[in-house]
Amino acid sequence: MELGTSAIFAAIALLVVIFIVKGFKIIPQAETKVVERLGRYHRTLNSGINIIWPIIDKAREISIRIAYHDVDGRMLVRSKTTTSIDLREQVYDFPKQQVITKDNVTTSINALLYFQIMDPVKAVYEIDNLPNAIEKLTQTTLRNVIGELELDETLTSRDTINSKLRAVLDDASNKWGVKVTRVELQDITPPSSVRDAMERQMQAERERRAQVLKATGDKEALILESEGRKAAIINNAEAEKQTRILEAEGEANSKKIRAEAEAAAIMKISEAIAGSGMTPANYMLAEKYIETLKEMVSGKDNKTVFMPYEASSMLSSIGCFKDMFNAGK
Repeated sequence: MELGTSAIFAAIALLVVIFIVKGFKIIPQAETKVVERLGRYHRTLNSGINIIWPIIDKAREISIRIAYHDVDGRMLVRSKTTTSIDLREQVYDFPKQQVITKDNVTTSINALLYFQIMDPVKAVYEIDNLPNAIEKLTQTTLRNVIGELELDETLTSRDTINSKLRAVLDDASNKWGVKVTRVELQDITPPSSVRDAMERQMQAERERRAQVLKATGDKEALILESEGRKAAIINNAEAEKQTRILEAEGEANSKKIRAEAEAAAIMKISEAIAGSGMTPANYMLAEKYIETLKEMVSGKDNKTVFMPYEASSMLSSIGCFKDMFNAGK
């Protein structure tokens, strides 16, 4: 009887130990588990301590993908199953794959995919192998997107390709409870022959740009030089114009001053000869005539002076000087 009682207590203690070991589940932060009861979905465990019934409750396994590099640097991918579902954002680094562009150029492309499991239940029950499905979907979508672009567009439109890939993958993976947050093209490698042709093309383009820049510089230099000569000619003409204007103004002022002086002299002469019977005009003519005669006889060889007959009447007015002087006395 005591032996039977001991066996019962031992069995109860074993069940308690099994319940404690199997029934208490500690879930780390940002992880979860999908629990099935008798093969049917029961609940999703939250982070912290959770209690399940052993034997009748069991966590559902899910496939995960592990990528690593071997000693030769090659990237290898290994799949395994686990009951823990990581809710953090994850990244898949896919191996290089060959894609064909719109202009029939085979190119190697390596892509990175960032995603996050938003609904663990859908990730478990809506797809058999989630990592493999995401990889195949990414590869086929990448081929479709690159097939619509030419090689030059592929090399220069990474942001556009990333946006298209993310939109298509996010829409397709929404049924699996997955949110595709970002897609990045890590490397785009065209064939070596295409790379050589592109390098030659780039070299030719650089030479063409250098020649264009040189020709543009020469043209601008000639334009600046001709504009400088034009400005110099305009400045010289303007200076000459101003000089002539100033000379003309000076000559006009000089004539004006002389005329005013002569007018004043004539007025004084008129006042001096008033009452002598001699007009100012005759006085001025006689004065000019005497000055001319003086110049004519001032030379060494000038011995004989011929005077016109009409000059005798002019000289007769010289006698008026005597009357003018007498009147002055």
